[in-house]
Amino acid sequence: MKPLLVLVLAALSVLAPARRGAAAAPAEGTTVPPGARAFGIARLQYRGGGDWYEDRTSLGNLMRAARERLGLPVAGDREAVVEPGSPLLFQYPLVFACGHGNLKLSPGEAANLRRYLATGGFLWVDDDYGMDASLRRAIRQVFPEDSLVELPFSHAVFHAPYDFPAGPPKIHEHDGGPPRLFGLHHDGRLVVLYSFDTDLGDGLEDPEIHGDPPEKREAALRMCLNLVHYVLTH
Repeated sequence: MKPLLVLVLAALSVLAPARRGAAAAPAEGTTVPPGARAFGIARLQYRGGGDWYEDRTSLGNLMRAARERLGLPVAGDREAVVEPGSPLLFQYPLVFACGHGNLKLSPGEAANLRRYLATGGFLWVDDDYGMDASLRRAIRQVFPEDSLVELPFSHAVFHAPYDFPAGPPKIHEHDGGPPRLFGLHHDGRLVVLYSFDTDLGDGLEDPEIHGDPPEKREAALRMCLNLVHYVLTH
């Protein structure tokens, strides 16, 4: 996974000093290319009928904020799209999945996703409401020996660069339960983060899409910037 390691090292080298001046913006309308030296996110195009394409403006907004607030060099202003069985998966440090419905992996896709995560990749799954059962089933395919566990509020992802001492923000109600972040650790490293009953992705969307108040959108953005920061520093 040499391209991925090069990308992460390049991003880390400017994470702190770049705050003194804004990093250069990418050309208008560019998609994150595979193997870019700058930071970028890919969206997981999975099978099963779930709406993998939702949160349509979320990742572009997150990448722009990573450039403007964290000072990261960002490779594009739109996320790439990758399939779980594709070799291109290995070219991105952070892969995002979302949806309301069914997420299904073939044995080959599960094996490829496992290799990606075991060799340095990171998967963030955001439940838009309704994908919990299929997501947990798919994760068991990928790592049958490991389990998703709720992250304690003391976890580093809640405390840098923004502090969330009471855990993740609640953006949308869903079933009315508390917002929760689950993680899966493999060989001592957090490789999957699953945001449940919080809808962080919706909170990242353009304001007119859901009509969320500014304070909720800001909280979602800060929590997701913490995630980006964690991925690049752990």
